[in-house]
Amino acid sequence: MKRITLLFLILLFFCSSAFAGFDNTHTQWNDLLKNNVHWNAAGSATAVNYAGFAKDRAKVSQYLKSLSLVSQQEYSHWPLSEQQAFLINAYNAYTIELILSRYPNLESIKDLGSLFSSPWKKEFFSLLGQQRSLDTVEHGLLRGDKRYKDPRIHFAVNCASISCPALRNEAYVGSKLDSQLEDQTIRFLSDKTRNHFNPKTNVFKTSKIFDWYTEDFNNHAGGIKAFIAKYAEKIKLQASDVVIVKQAKFSIEYQDYDWSLNKERS
Repeated sequence: MKRITLLFLILLFFCSSAFAGFDNTHTQWNDLLKNNVHWNAAGSATAVNYAGFAKDRAKVSQYLKSLSLVSQQEYSHWPLSEQQAFLINAYNAYTIELILSRYPNLESIKDLGSLFSSPWKKEFFSLLGQQRSLDTVEHGLLRGDKRYKDPRIHFAVNCASISCPALRNEAYVGSKLDSQLEDQTIRFLSDKTRNHFNPKTNVFKTSKIFDWYTEDFNNHAGGIKAFIAKYAEKIKLQASDVVIVKQAKFSIEYQDYDWSLNKERS
């Protein structure tokens, strides 16, 4: 009788493990980010300790393996916010993995490509049962899904470069995704090195991200000016400038993009 009970408990354990599914709190990834990503004093940008990620390579690999084991069927049963958080975290984690494939012998993610090949088009990992590239995650699975109508994702996915929006030092999770995306957007627009309003010329100098993804902002946010205007009171503008920006009475000028690696610098 005791043997039967023991076998039953063992069977129950394995069944429970099998059906436990993916950890949508992304605890492993959250811990890695907390340890290796740090905000600047202004809280508008982060620097990445790639050497620290390299030391934690086994943990990075373990998290990536957990992502790759998620089936399309399991994923399809999650709430939309959990799907989106999963894809954003996957994009950022696999970007770190791509950098680590040559770190420290590179100064930019572009060093991993060439004149004829883009680092974002390399199919170097499996996700939801298919070989994927970073581009297929961002443009195919995130932007390509008509249910995802939120251009704030562009401030969450990170391309490992100085001009990118900050790599957040916590994992995205479905239960607080909206507040995380909102916080990312405000932090990014508040960064004077990436976004700056000149009241003398009425020009809002901003990131090329808005230029590259104009379609997303037009389709889902009423346009770039309307999107920026929405945040006029939250992005550390002078009081007199808030009125102008809030009414979208400004011109836009896109700044050059710095593709240098967003690494910690001594």
